[in-house]
Amino acid sequence: MSPAAPRIPLDRASPVPLYFQVAQHLEQAIESGDLPAGSRLENEIALADQLGLSRPTMRRAIQHLVDRGLVVRKRGVGTQVVHTKVRRPLELTSLYDDLAKTGRKPSTEVLSFEVEAATGPVAHALGLAEGADVYAIERLRHADDEPLALLHNYLPVQLLALTREDLAEYGLYDILRRAGITLKMASQTIGARSARSAEARALDEPRGAPLLTMSRTVYDDHGRAVEYGDHVYRASLYSFELTLTGL
Repeated sequence: MSPAAPRIPLDRASPVPLYFQVAQHLEQAIESGDLPAGSRLENEIALADQLGLSRPTMRRAIQHLVDRGLVVRKRGVGTQVVHTKVRRPLELTSLYDDLAKTGRKPSTEVLSFEVEAATGPVAHALGLAEGADVYAIERLRHADDEPLALLHNYLPVQLLALTREDLAEYGLYDILRRAGITLKMASQTIGARSARSAEARALDEPRGAPLLTMSRTVYDDHGRAVEYGDHVYRASLYSFELTLTGL
């Protein structure tokens, strides 16, 4: 694919730094699909000359995109666009649904599917007695064939009949809705930590890479806790999106 040279208007009178203006325009082009995954950018020297910028300014703009996980520098190839980061709104939806809605191709590998005795945080989150039977599920979620998240879910076994085949083909919340369960609200905690060895291998990240974490307890319209999830996501490809309003 030939190197791309998108048109980048600059406002030299703006208080916004020139490097950041360049980075923003390139990010918008990536997210809109004008610069699809796999596209190569013109080299930094050529881009700097085209825009009348210094090379350090252009280098800083490209580094900003590298830091956000939107482009990578490859020896012998140059600067190449990678898959855009998944931005997930904080709503009571599943990752599978969100990926499908935004045109990303979701797929699921079921790593484990067992019935086990609920203990500790799982029993507490689901409001169950210690030792009650729960489905314990571990899945690797892909977006466009690239690993994105490791998902650990726990559900009371009396809630519905689950199969490994359904979990591989459908999103969990879709399965719950098909079973007549109405998801009403959730309690959710978001954090971050470094990837452990097994997580790094599964997510194709170096050990110690930053991961986003989310734990969530979901309740139905009767107030029952129907699912507890404890998940990790690649910070290089994923973020949560919040909308804040004033009082």
